[in-house]
Amino acid sequence: MKLFYSPTSPYARKVRVAAEELGLSARIALVSIDPWTDFSLRAVNPLGKVPALIADEGEVLFDSPVICEYLDALAGGGLIPPSGPGRWTARRREALADGVCDAAVLRLREGRRDDRRQDMIDLWSGAIVSALDAAEQSPPGLGEAFDLGQIALACMLGYLDFRAPDPNWRHGRPGLQRWYAEVETRPSMLMTVPPT
Repeated sequence: MKLFYSPTSPYARKVRVAAEELGLSARIALVSIDPWTDFSLRAVNPLGKVPALIADEGEVLFDSPVICEYLDALAGGGLIPPSGPGRWTARRREALADGVCDAAVLRLREGRRDDRRQDMIDLWSGAIVSALDAAEQSPPGLGEAFDLGQIALACMLGYLDFRAPDPNWRHGRPGLQRWYAEVETRPSMLMTVPPT
């Protein structure tokens, strides 16, 4: 398999952490690419986004939820609960984390523009704060199985540390803070930390 990724992408990090947790990382060749400047990526993913995975059979998969589900199925399961409330909790956490990353990326891009719009920056900042507050209402338990929802949350919090340390997501969120302090030391998280 071949994974096209950017080392700073929280979505690509989610896929890499999932692959490591599933014991599949050795089967995946990593191809680092800058999706903002290298338009050759469109030959793999017509959207020009990372991550994109070329499976052993040649099929191209893109967007992190699809790739993670494929890897989970390939490994025989383990990251996505098959049914019931655990499944929906994991998928809800993944969607919330991906939404925060979407807002953080948009806020970052808008903040770098010469003609930036403060109202848009405020809109995305508000979404991030609201989603973090929602996550704090039901943070993962310490010692719970590290499922895809938790992987997504961990990668999202790591991305906020990497790209948006102000405002500090830890303020007023002791549950998330305690949980993240534990999971950020997992080998899969340590080996995928974005370069500074």
